[in-house]
Amino acid sequence: MTIAGKIESTIAIPDGVSVSKDGNTVKVKGPRGELSRNFAYPRVIIAIGEGEISVSSEYPRTKEKAMVGTFAAHLRNMIKGVTVGFTYTLKIVFSHFPMKVAVKDNRVEINNYMGGHAPRYADIAGGCTVKINGSDVTVEGNSIEACGQTAANIERATSRLGFDKRIFQDGIYIVHKSHKVRE
Repeated sequence: MTIAGKIESTIAIPDGVSVSKDGNTVKVKGPRGELSRNFAYPRVIIAIGEGEISVSSEYPRTKEKAMVGTFAAHLRNMIKGVTVGFTYTLKIVFSHFPMKVAVKDNRVEINNYMGGHAPRYADIAGGCTVKINGSDVTVEGNSIEACGQTAANIERATSRLGFDKRIFQDGIYIVHKSHKVRE
């Protein structure tokens, strides 16, 4: 909402969630854990009030208006992450060579992709858990960036350039994104 040259966005803080600010770092604690992020941008102010977070800029230019919206979206995602979490569902698809997918340490190992002998690896971004159940891969976590990056890493590990995707459909693909972790 714009009032006399000022742009402001407010985010309600739900019950069971606490938000604190130390310098430019905002920490959000909830029932699922804690997330922190650095919000440093000149002329954009984050203020934590009674039951709400306010992101504002006085006499904003185009960049500051965009950053107010971006910071507000990040804060909403952090609050959703510590309350309900994020889930990405991927599907393992193969036609001739059965792929074997396993989680080892902080990586997902993909064996026998298109009959290849060398395993392929996808890194798991911080704080995410990856579960493999048959042909379904589930990525769960509190941070939407970490979950999305992990899902993208897994999908990218099975991409092959120079092949017609309509014919060679083998791979692991993102099929569903959710803001609620299934209990």
